[in-house]
Amino acid sequence: MDDDGELLSIGAFARRAGLTPSALRFYDDCGVLRPDRVDAATGYRRYGTGQVARAVRLRHLRAAGLPLVDVGTVLDGPEDVARNVLRAHLERTRRAADEARAAVEGFLREASGEPAYRGGTAWARVDGPELASAVRQVAPAAAVGATAREHPVLGCVLLELVDGEVRLAATDRYRLAVRVLRPEVCAGGPRRVLLAADTARRMAEWAVRRPAVAVEFPAGADASGVARVRLRSGEECWDAGAQGDGTAGVGEPGEFPDYRLMLAGLAVVRHRVIVDRVGLRDAVADRGGVVASLAVGTAADGTAEGVLEVSGGEAGPVRLGAVCTGPGLRIAFDPAVLVPVLEAGVGPDVLLEIAGADQPVVVRSADQGSFTTVVMPVRGH
Repeated sequence: MDDDGELLSIGAFARRAGLTPSALRFYDDCGVLRPDRVDAATGYRRYGTGQVARAVRLRHLRAAGLPLVDVGTVLDGPEDVARNVLRAHLERTRRAADEARAAVEGFLREASGEPAYRGGTAWARVDGPELASAVRQVAPAAAVGATAREHPVLGCVLLELVDGEVRLAATDRYRLAVRVLRPEVCAGGPRRVLLAADTARRMAEWAVRRPAVAVEFPAGADASGVARVRLRSGEECWDAGAQGDGTAGVGEPGEFPDYRLMLAGLAVVRHRVIVDRVGLRDAVADRGGVVASLAVGTAADGTAEGVLEVSGGEAGPVRLGAVCTGPGLRIAFDPAVLVPVLEAGVGPDVLLEIAGADQPVVVRSADQGSFTTVVMPVRGH
């Protein structure tokens, strides 16, 4: 009822709630907002003033694009269910806004004479600092020196847009690093481009200062016959083909080792070790360049369960608390290979997945499942 104890007509109630009478009739038919009373003879709907707050909430939810079936849940359902419905709708609207923004930006570029996201250009929008972090993690695995000169593709970072993901990979045949980024929005693909490791690092330096960047893979190649990649952020653009060294002479992306096949061909894991990442890095680095031996749960060597022992060189053994599963094991690594892998990790812990002392070891960050490194062990002394 109104302030005088009277019910409001549909027109008066509509004005208070900011809705139209036709909308109120529709919401009545849908069961979302029933009138307080309906005159049996005339069919006139009457609403109480206590219903205004519900009507206003309904109007706001509909203005936000929430489907009616979800509106009923938010207005009448349990509080936790209502929150989940609203969060899901918020995520949908964010994705829709990203897609709309990307489409409009493409048309604006086309209108200004710049290449738009059409005509074969594949692209993905990612977080700029996250892309820079991915390069920082992956690029150290690229080959240098004689290996890079003999096999130029190994001195590169592979940048891909495939299956709705942006992937970066690098390998020097002793280690393999792969990082996966999940774009806010993307279109086209698959595309593969090889970037010289130094070019990839310059790309990271540009991306880290932009909150979001569009990674573009133009169709075809540039004048030198090399596939290209560009980054855009607003009106700013970074072009790998304009970096001077480019990627000429590094070979085709198809010549890059098939890292998916390598990962799929790994032997079954028999040992898992979770240990402090920085502690393990420092213990291995302290070997002075000598092969580092890691022992877990090997009673014959005096290593207790729940302990990872690092030995080798003149420095004394270091024992680290660890979570170990599987039988005892002793395995050795070249510090020059393992230390950069541990430095590239994220978070306090690292997970080692080991099939055997002579098999590639998967190194994962416990806090970042999208980054994977495979490291070859060496023969211990």
